[in-house]
Amino acid sequence: MSITITAFDRSPDRGMGLARDTRVRWALEETGQPYDVRLVSPKAMKEPEHLALHPFGQIPTYEEGDLVLFESGAIIFHLAQRYPGLLPKDADARARAITWMFAALNTVEPPILDLVIVRITEGDKPWAADRLPLVQERIRARLKLLVARLGDAEWLDGEFSAGDLVMVSVLLRLRPSGMLDEFPSLAAYVARGEARPAYKRAFAAQWAINAPEPQAS
Repeated sequence: MSITITAFDRSPDRGMGLARDTRVRWALEETGQPYDVRLVSPKAMKEPEHLALHPFGQIPTYEEGDLVLFESGAIIFHLAQRYPGLLPKDADARARAITWMFAALNTVEPPILDLVIVRITEGDKPWAADRLPLVQERIRARLKLLVARLGDAEWLDGEFSAGDLVMVSVLLRLRPSGMLDEFPSLAAYVARGEARPAYKRAFAAQWAINAPEPQAS
């Protein structure tokens, strides 16, 4: 059965790999699964055809035969369970890798998303200037604990896993703010993720859709 995912026809991040379809592409590349991409516009995302796949009108979605999934974390978890390459064989190590997936999405990502909201979506609101430093401090508090846990290790728990894939994807969303550079060990951790051949292929596929067209001379 062929796999089809959805992605923005023009990503809000202009192809920099911050949209959530990139992390699903990365998981597909790590597991060696071929896939097709159906591009959707913001308008099409709110229409009945897409809402039947994703009830909240977002991307990515995942279709494989009769199976339809939404939410990037759920899609990556499905891929990691079904195909080798993203979860260890040892049962306890698998459980820890899954725990890191949840930690990335439930503990680390929410304050990072708050930063995006306060800087972009609510940037013109009168409370934005006061709220911004509070959000930044919540992020720093999370990242200091993550730094302490990562230590000098290459990955979060032994070999690279789905936990690292999701965590790196989440941390990448901090790069435009400059906050990632405040934590050199995490910046290096993210760079290791980006250096993986599977990530490079996923990024190139996303960039190919969104790269600006060359200017005529």
